[in-house]
Amino acid sequence: MTTAFSAAALAQQVEADVRKAISGAEEMLTQAASATGEKAAELRGQALHQLQALRERMNDAQKAAIQQGKAAARATDEYVHENPWRSIVAAASIGVVVGLLISRR
Repeated sequence: MTTAFSAAALAQQVEADVRKAISGAEEMLTQAASATGEKAAELRGQALHQLQALRERMNDAQKAAIQQGKAAARATDEYVHENPWRSIVAAASIGVVVGLLISRR
């Protein structure tokens, strides 16, 4: 449960970061379009810097998601190896329920 909660929290944080970075970059690029000279170059540089920071944040989030996925897969694998009969019964039960639901249609 904690892993699922932390993954959801991470996803929400990344989404908020993406929205913030995109809106900030759009604003800076809009200002740069109307500005000239050194100010325009500075605004474009800030927008590029913000987008690079966003790319790094996305890469970090991707690495974290991969690590959490691997941890969940390891935990599932360990559980199945430690409790093979429980896993078989659970899978069979799910199969029976799905079969019953399909046969009703």
